[in-house]
Amino acid sequence: MTPPADTTTGVGRFSRTERWVHRTTAVLMGVCVLTAACLYIPQLAEFVGRRALVVTLHEWAGLALPVPVLAGLASRAFRADLSRLNRFGPHDRTWLRAALHRDKRHASRPAGKFNAGQKIYAAWIAGATLVMLGTGLLMWFTHLTPLVWRTSATFVHDWLALTIGIVLAGHIGMALADPESRRGMRTGSVSREWADREHPLWRP
Repeated sequence: MTPPADTTTGVGRFSRTERWVHRTTAVLMGVCVLTAACLYIPQLAEFVGRRALVVTLHEWAGLALPVPVLAGLASRAFRADLSRLNRFGPHDRTWLRAALHRDKRHASRPAGKFNAGQKIYAAWIAGATLVMLGTGLLMWFTHLTPLVWRTSATFVHDWLALTIGIVLAGHIGMALADPESRRGMRTGSVSREWADREHPLWRP
């Protein structure tokens, strides 16, 4: 008689490179968000002071933001996960319909290694980062562009920054609500039971 499968054993989810890319990107994004808050919220600006230093930190953290991802492309595991994030199949549409109808049954939310929400978030934050980088450069090198370009770039940069802050807060909130997901990003492995429940189409 075949013994029952052990659902408590860990399965690999993220490589060491992937975890470092995530951590480094999170630190740089955190610096960008915190320094932006210090630049735009008067109370924080008065408390922190040293505006020139805050501006410099904000600019260089923003400029470095794509570097971890570009460095991560050297990793086969990282490239494989980027490919998974870039594929949207019929099961993802099923997952989205269930999410929109607030159907929390696991059977109604089929997912591979990444669910549809994670794929949309990854695509959105990648696009937003590129827009922020482009508009930030237009604001930084003021002598290279006409005034109307700089004004438009500032408008887009400021409002998109606010949107990113809200989306990041949601991302962090969802991570805090899922200890096993955090464990996967922290240690690289998750329990078999969690993988089968949350990502039933994933075959690690």
